[in-house]
Amino acid sequence: MLALGTAAPAFRLTDFNGKVRTLEDFAAARGLVVAFICNHCPFVKHMRHEFARFASEYQAKGIAVVAICSNDTDAYPQDGPEGMAEEASSAGYTFPYLFDATQSVAKAYDAACTPDLYLFDAERKLVYRGQFDDSRPGRGTPNGQDLRAACDALLSGATPLPKQRPSLGCNIKWKG
Repeated sequence: MLALGTAAPAFRLTDFNGKVRTLEDFAAARGLVVAFICNHCPFVKHMRHEFARFASEYQAKGIAVVAICSNDTDAYPQDGPEGMAEEASSAGYTFPYLFDATQSVAKAYDAACTPDLYLFDAERKLVYRGQFDDSRPGRGTPNGQDLRAACDALLSGATPLPKQRPSLGCNIKWKG
């Protein structure tokens, strides 16, 4: 896992419409959530609507949100830009959903699964990496309690708790 205090790795990726986004695009935000997700994972499907609600709520509080899909689209074509556009629309995503075709950004973040969630402070230092909450497909209703608690701590000037539970989900589908 990426160590707490690590600077956010830079990225330059396109969304499903071909618009280029970079880490610098979010420089004015009080915090930044970087979420590695995909379209087919049952863990992402389980929390996607609540994650969309979370993003809308916290964007209004000054936390920027960006999602990145890094899966191998030769093996999982539904995770490519066309599927991403459909997913963003159907889930109600109000944040950029970017495609990491080379998988270099996922590797820079040490992302391992979908969903894999990171929260960076205003200086873009990592303050949280872990699960959305402790619900799982078929067990519990997603509420985002872990990520919400980390964002609330950040917004109040406190440090999120150092004990953080790693994300659990589908492995990122690596090429070759």
